[in-house]
Amino acid sequence: MQQLTKPAPVSSASSWPEGLVIRPSTPADAQQIADFHNLPGYRAGTLRLPYQPAEDVRKTLEQPRGEAISLVAVMDEIIVGDIGLVRATGRRAHAATVGMGVHDAYQRRGIGRALLGEIVAIADDWLDLRRLELAVFCDNKAAIGLYQSFGFETEGVYRSYAFRSGAYVDAFAMARLR
Repeated sequence: MQQLTKPAPVSSASSWPEGLVIRPSTPADAQQIADFHNLPGYRAGTLRLPYQPAEDVRKTLEQPRGEAISLVAVMDEIIVGDIGLVRATGRRAHAATVGMGVHDAYQRRGIGRALLGEIVAIADDWLDLRRLELAVFCDNKAAIGLYQSFGFETEGVYRSYAFRSGAYVDAFAMARLR
């Protein structure tokens, strides 16, 4: 992997863990992204199916939906997290959906906080978004706490939101209004 120049956080109020680099994702990242998306802990917090092929990731990166931002976190020369923001259109152009996750072996190191801080700063300071929204499984206490620390509030519960590991699970609808 090539030597990465460490950019500064978008927000001067943010700081990143030592050795972390956040940058835009590229199609060349597809295999590494698929590798950590297929880890059991990462997958359990998302709607992804097991054995997601790198080619599916590559297609998504080559042809993103609408106005989208896709970032990756790199540490120890591997991709250890990702976050995406997809802006709505038309009368919902003030809103965007956020989705993110961190590699199983790199959780609890501030990587998720750094990624979310970057997306929130871009949404607030560069895109003038008024509403960020996401869905999070009700049993994902760590993610819920992180989102709450950025001002996300629970707006409701999606009952039987997804089928995961042989059972239907609920998810919270959370949003951050500015």
